[in-house]
Amino acid sequence: MIQNSNFVYQPTDHESEKASNSYLMSLVALVAGLPLPIINLIATFFFFIANRKGTYFVRWHCTQALVSQAALLCMNSFGFWWTVSIVFGDEQVSNRYFAYMITAFCFNVFEFISTIYCAVQSRKGKHVQQFFFGNITNLICRADVK
Repeated sequence: MIQNSNFVYQPTDHESEKASNSYLMSLVALVAGLPLPIINLIATFFFFIANRKGTYFVRWHCTQALVSQAALLCMNSFGFWWTVSIVFGDEQVSNRYFAYMITAFCFNVFEFISTIYCAVQSRKGKHVQQFFFGNITNLICRADVK
């Protein structure tokens, strides 16, 4: 699910720290804005903007963190508004609702664990690619990993 590979160059300690912080930014925002799913994306986006002219290693990991948070936003927003329509509207709780909420919960747990793993590995100077998001990031950043 997560692939380790090496860049052509070895990132410095400062680069590794910034790359790791791009993942940690979404975790900190998760704690601060738990009921609102867009808070994680906004915090990660601002960190991305602040580091968009950094080294390739930092930009790549900031982009991967941003792409993964965008996917998480879509899934969480749908579940959030579905829940709001059940609580305040005339929507009924159904098996589809429970199935979606279980799926969203599992996706969030997987994203949380993979974000921590990516933060730790990128802090060590290792290049880690998440399953689906790494390929999208390669298309955006035009990666030159071997």
